[in-house]
Amino acid sequence: MAVQRRIDLILESVRRLLRMGATPNLLNLLQKQHPADLARIFAELPERERYATFNVLVEKNGKLAMEALSELGPEAAAPVLAMRSAEEIARLTQELPSDDAAPLIDHLGEELRIAVLDLIRPKNGPGVSELLEYDEHTAGRLMNPNVFAVAEELTAAEAITALQAARDVEMVFYLYVVDERRHLVGVVSLRRLLLVSPDTPLKRIMTTDVYSARVDTDQEEVARQVASYNLLAIPVVDRENKLTGVVTVDDVIDVMKDEATEDVYRMAGVSREDGALTPPFESLRRRLPWLLVNLVTAFAAALVVGMFQSTIQQVVALAIFMPVVAGMGGNAATQTLAVVVRGMALGELTWANARQAVIKEGLVGLGNGFGAGLVGAVGVFIVTQNWVLAVILLAAMVINMFVAATAGTLIPLGLRAAKIDPALASSVFITTFTDVFGFFSFLGLGTLFLRFLYQA
Repeated sequence: MAVQRRIDLILESVRRLLRMGATPNLLNLLQKQHPADLARIFAELPERERYATFNVLVEKNGKLAMEALSELGPEAAAPVLAMRSAEEIARLTQELPSDDAAPLIDHLGEELRIAVLDLIRPKNGPGVSELLEYDEHTAGRLMNPNVFAVAEELTAAEAITALQAARDVEMVFYLYVVDERRHLVGVVSLRRLLLVSPDTPLKRIMTTDVYSARVDTDQEEVARQVASYNLLAIPVVDRENKLTGVVTVDDVIDVMKDEATEDVYRMAGVSREDGALTPPFESLRRRLPWLLVNLVTAFAAALVVGMFQSTIQQVVALAIFMPVVAGMGGNAATQTLAVVVRGMALGELTWANARQAVIKEGLVGLGNGFGAGLVGAVGVFIVTQNWVLAVILLAAMVINMFVAATAGTLIPLGLRAAKIDPALASSVFITTFTDVFGFFSFLGLGTLFLRFLYQA
């Protein structure tokens, strides 16, 4: 909260200085901020003020301005850059590491992107254009190609000297050891390097069992490896096991944040590019298709209700309480879906242990159904004084919440097996299941025990 209050105060000052045209004071204020804080300020400024603020900063401190844009994210940052010429963009992106510059350039319009890439000349080794050759959301696109590596013939002292002379490399947490053809053969931690005798060969102290990622490895898998093995960085190799780059923990944190955001958005049927300030037409275009899919599934539930029209006409109370059964089933399914999708994302849930997960969630569903149904039945009896209707609601709640828990486990697993993102499509199918089974179980039981409802 304290950080947000500080950001709000700075934001207010930025707006006031912009209105006053006090450019020197504004520049002084901006240059005192961390890039991450500047990114938050840019994000909250309207488009016109964002351009103006960036222009003030970039003229005097291009490095800070570009670092702030990198923190802002490529979707929001690329339009700011797109207002400038290809020559200016090429010059400014040289202020960033290649792995930070690549996403910004990739989100420019095609014509402008090609022009910028033609102008860029990497300072050392692979640059932005090489990174953009890899598929999006892979280790190759995420890595920094300026990785520090040493030959396996060196001693500890020679490796330290080489490290001290190194320039323009990613944060060095480990020393990667390569052979004469740059194949990754080992890794040495800095701590280990400093504790051994200076004349100790690296071959004697390096670890040959190296955790690494291939250039085509999905970024989620890279993040999972870093988290699982408590790494600060992970080397990236090509198909021949040649060292091509490194992914550091700060990049992994960004991946985890982006993937978590994407999963939450997808479970709601919303694109990750759809933000609070996205133009209305764009949001409409991205959201309407999934709403239409939901509309189709809603008709399935309506058809089930239509099957019991005569029963509802005879016992109107059934119509009053049937949304309770369907709604509670939907809530239970959402809980199960969140747990299951997260377990799949973290690699905890696979087909190998799916049976155990289904049994567990089924038991939880039965327990939840009985507990919530019992409370609901008491409420129904207090309102209607009809104990049969109360028991019917209890039974329907148990059935529907069991179905919700089971479907919430099996549907994501099935969608993944069919190569469909479970976070994107599960909620649509789950809603159909809980509505259809909720209405069918409640109204079906009501029809089955109709004569007892009259007598109660």
